[in-house]
Amino acid sequence: MYIRFNESALMVLTNAKEESKEFGLKAVGTEHLLLGILDMNNTLACKILNKYGVNYRDFKRDVEKFYEVELKGTEFFNNVMLRLDYTTGAVQTIEKSQAFADNTRSFVVTSEHLLLSLLNQKESTAVRILRDILIVHVQGLIEDLETSLKQNQGLFSKLFDTFRNIEEQEDTTSKTKLLNSLAKDLTKDAADKKLDPVLARDKEITRMIEILNRRTKNNPVLVGEPGVGKTAIVEGLAERIVLQNVPSNLIGKRVMVLDMATLLAGTKYRGEFEERLKNILKEIEEAGNIILFIDEIHTIIGAGGSEGSADASNILKPALSRGLIQVVGATTIEEYRKYFEKDAALERRFQPIKVEEPKNEDTIDILKGLRHKYEEHHNVEITDSAIEAAVKLSSRHVTDRFLPDKAIDLIDEASSKVKLRNYKSPEELKQYEEELNALNIEKDNAVSNQEFEIAAKKRDEINSVVSKIEKFKAIWQDNLAKHKIQITDEHIAEVLAAWTGIPVTKLTQTESEKLLNLEEILHKRVVGQDEAVVSLAKSVRRARSGFKDENRPIGSFIFLGPTGVGKTELAKSLSEALFGSEDNMIRIDMSEYMEPHSISRLIGTPPGYVGYDDAGQLSEQVRQKPYSVVLFDEIEKAHPSIFNILLQVLDDGRLTDSNGRLIDFRNTIIIMTSNVGVNELKDQKFVGFAGSESIKNDYKNIQNTMMEALKKQYRPEFLNRIDDIVVFKSLEKEELEKISLLMIEGLSKRLKDKDIEIKLTRKALDKIIEDGSIKEYGARPLRRSLQKNIEDLLSEEILKNPDLSGAVNIDYKKNKFVVKQK
Repeated sequence: MYIRFNESALMVLTNAKEESKEFGLKAVGTEHLLLGILDMNNTLACKILNKYGVNYRDFKRDVEKFYEVELKGTEFFNNVMLRLDYTTGAVQTIEKSQAFADNTRSFVVTSEHLLLSLLNQKESTAVRILRDILIVHVQGLIEDLETSLKQNQGLFSKLFDTFRNIEEQEDTTSKTKLLNSLAKDLTKDAADKKLDPVLARDKEITRMIEILNRRTKNNPVLVGEPGVGKTAIVEGLAERIVLQNVPSNLIGKRVMVLDMATLLAGTKYRGEFEERLKNILKEIEEAGNIILFIDEIHTIIGAGGSEGSADASNILKPALSRGLIQVVGATTIEEYRKYFEKDAALERRFQPIKVEEPKNEDTIDILKGLRHKYEEHHNVEITDSAIEAAVKLSSRHVTDRFLPDKAIDLIDEASSKVKLRNYKSPEELKQYEEELNALNIEKDNAVSNQEFEIAAKKRDEINSVVSKIEKFKAIWQDNLAKHKIQITDEHIAEVLAAWTGIPVTKLTQTESEKLLNLEEILHKRVVGQDEAVVSLAKSVRRARSGFKDENRPIGSFIFLGPTGVGKTELAKSLSEALFGSEDNMIRIDMSEYMEPHSISRLIGTPPGYVGYDDAGQLSEQVRQKPYSVVLFDEIEKAHPSIFNILLQVLDDGRLTDSNGRLIDFRNTIIIMTSNVGVNELKDQKFVGFAGSESIKNDYKNIQNTMMEALKKQYRPEFLNRIDDIVVFKSLEKEELEKISLLMIEGLSKRLKDKDIEIKLTRKALDKIIEDGSIKEYGARPLRRSLQKNIEDLLSEEILKNPDLSGAVNIDYKKNKFVVKQK
């Protein structure tokens, strides 16, 4: 709305807001706008008001009186004014001021146009105070103001004609016919209001104007990461040129966007490209008012070049050095360093402008400026909370892209998703369209059979149905426009969750129940080990409730204990509980990283080595699945240098791979398993359920023994970054029995496909536990015992009796297992 407002008009709005605050109001009314005008003594509007005896001090006093008499305690004062930014009268004043500017052939809206628009709001608060309290002849004031504006009309008409009359502009661009066919005129788009508003980039635009205003080397190049708004800054320059908010030597300039792909297209033969580019440069030189914008400007290096011919950069260099053309470029930091800096002769002709990623607060302002464009396109209403969520969540969770681009994409996709979800064609409209299709077929058949009377009748029926469809669509579209769907922060969170897999939506009742009962869920697969299960569950609940440290992983743990006690199983169980599958667990077997050079397999091979293009096994998996359980299995087997890269992961939640990309670990749960200290426990006879009484009474001693062994193995700076070090107990006989039952349950599920249901007697179960109870190996021997005694027996029975099905009993008699079918 404010793109045409000049400095004085914008200052009026700023002053008006301050006046409104001074009165303790949150809404700006017409009286505040008039106070804003009266506060600017050097403007024509203020001088004309003074001529009629209206000054700032008296009018402010009368506004206070008016409030006391007319408004105090009214519904308008207490409710409406406290909710709106501007009152209805103020909004109409601001909107209609642009029409008054057009009437006086001024492209910019000034404080005088605001005053003229305000005075024409006959029943506004400001006019009532002027007319009824100050007894001002308002109509005379309007006429005087119109006369003054007509006298100054000549100052604005040239600019108005230049940018508002496209046909006349086309005549002035006849000198650049080739350039017009290959390039896009940004200033024309700015005049036609086709460009998006540019906000929070005044510093960069001003710097670009300063460079363009130089005598030599007046060619700026915008250098910044993809998506930070480099092209938008050039659009901001075009808008400023249109508004004449630039130095005099830039007024009337045309910003032309030249695409190198378009320039190269069709140049099949040697010399065609050079000739085309030379002709463009000649046109630019003759026109004298062209600023050439080349996006991805690094592409000029080598473009069109072949053996014995010059590329685009070498053709441009002489023209740039002589100041015959002005070029604005844009490129990324990496490409500037890779291409531009290597060509010193080209680099010295350009002045780099660093374009930083905007801050969150600036990005919110940018999105608010763009909001109406997306609301119109999607026919939705985007709330402030949605904008703030888009910035906050994208900044937090989408780390491989940059603001404002990623936040804009979130808003756009959320709007599209909500619109499609609620966009359903009415059944009546579908019936009309089906009827229309049927009539078209009947008409075509009638024409084919030369039954022209029937065809004419069908044509009339078709016209009638088409008319009904158009009317129905108009009513339907009107209803859609009136009932706009609101885009909220929850819609934004939904889209982000779909992008990244990170659960940032509000907790549903089902998910809340699952998190509250996480220990119980984990214990379905992991028997015993209460300390480990509780510690893990607390970390997950803390993270999902929003209380975790934003710059660290969700949790980092070392699981210590003898083999086969459930360390790896707990990690798998957690992955299944959180994601519904073990597939979201990233498993790194540290026995594969015993050599110093194997670190390159984790984060990628450095440049110059074989396999440089291959992604790292750890870095790439986390980049693809940022919300996951990362299991480093048997860490004591890895080379010590491997742990150096884990220091920044555990402390800052990030890791830089061999390509320089920052990998985000802040949404991962890091679990490391180790058997360190087991040998010391063996010496003290703590392992195995044979000494279960000792284990029960001396678990603290076991912890101390294993912790001492851990401290000897790893450096303090590594251990100090771990959230919790959990010592797993050796399994007792009761726990082994529970595990064996879980294994039998798993076997039963596999046999369901064969329609076989197995049941073990107490004797059979005891024998399996007895055979699988080897104190040094935990629960793993149980699986071998089950395989040897039950699975092998069943496989033989199925081969002997292929029709075996139904309930099958397995017993242990006379030193062997037997199968009985019921």
